[in-house]
Amino acid sequence: MATASILHADLDSFYASVEQRDRPELRGRPVIVGSGVVLAASYEAKAFGVESAMGGTRARHLCPHAIVVEPRMDAYVDASRSVFEIFDQTTPLVEGLSIDEAFLDVRGLEGISGSPAEIAARLRRQVRDEIGLPITVGVARTKFLAKVASGVAKPDGLLVVPADGELRFLHPLPVRRLWGVGPVTADRLSRRGIETVRQVAAMPEEALVAIVGRGAGRHLHALALNHDPRPVQPGRRRRSVGAQCALGRGPHTPTTLEALLLGLVDRVTRRMRRAGHGGRTVMLRLRFGDYTRVTRSSTLFTSTAETQPIQSAAIQLLRTAGPAIRERGITLVGVTVSNLDDGRAMQLILPLSGERGAALDAALDRVRDRFGSSAITRASLLGRSLGPSVPLLRE
Repeated sequence: MATASILHADLDSFYASVEQRDRPELRGRPVIVGSGVVLAASYEAKAFGVESAMGGTRARHLCPHAIVVEPRMDAYVDASRSVFEIFDQTTPLVEGLSIDEAFLDVRGLEGISGSPAEIAARLRRQVRDEIGLPITVGVARTKFLAKVASGVAKPDGLLVVPADGELRFLHPLPVRRLWGVGPVTADRLSRRGIETVRQVAAMPEEALVAIVGRGAGRHLHALALNHDPRPVQPGRRRRSVGAQCALGRGPHTPTTLEALLLGLVDRVTRRMRRAGHGGRTVMLRLRFGDYTRVTRSSTLFTSTAETQPIQSAAIQLLRTAGPAIRERGITLVGVTVSNLDDGRAMQLILPLSGERGAALDAALDRVRDRFGSSAITRASLLGRSLGPSVPLLRE
């Protein structure tokens, strides 16, 4: 049997931890990052029930003595890059999941670096000593179980699941620990008396499919038995570029939403141009006031990194969701461009765009590169705050 050699490293309350690191007076105190919508909360604030994506008013009601700070995305991106440098020094097999977490495969390093547990402990010390941030590491034979282990070990912990004790560790856990089980799925299972991973594993796959659907049922049944053959994929090619903006619960006019969406598209297309990517598929992500989510997508005639055609497609998608937004409200807007190419393909047709659009994008990029991203903006965004946006993966 293979040994437990996959690490899942996850920075603890990342944004809040960076704030506490950089401002000593915040250490040990409840910290909330983001005033309108909570982007992150320190563990001292989480103890009072504050959670990410919670409205700022609700968070301050739960923890009135919390210190609320505005996000500093540049500081978070810099910290992330420094941490990933340590990951890369640990092993060449690093798969970034987001700005603050990654899988690392340390198989075959015993002779030069020690056991996986020793490697994980040393990595945690390095991140603490060199970057000044707490990080939790789970170690297991599969990616799924390593991620579960880090979740159980939080905050600032280390947990190794031995290969001969996987199901003893996994099966007593609540069903919410299964990757992909959210509140809706957990509620469906709970109504049938299914509360633990052991109960999911004991069910026939067909019965689980009948409750949550074919794809989800097969997925959850496999995970409940720790069947996860996926390898760590280093240098994973970026398959999409996206940004999102969390909104307060107040009413939002169509004009405001379209302006916010333009700002998100502006950020995404600038990142695409800097990375040399074009894309064809535009996806809009919405979260309504009742916390349900919806995605809508549109495929362009040709690949592009220009703002205007991607903006037009995104706005058309937003308008089709207008009745649902008016009925249920909206708390998050996101846009993603996928079907990326290397940017060298010739664009034979530029719908809704052309030389003027490309020239405007290039001019904006030059000014922002020289004077900062806030030095210039589009007229429709004047006086509007889009809030923070960070890449989902390191770039």
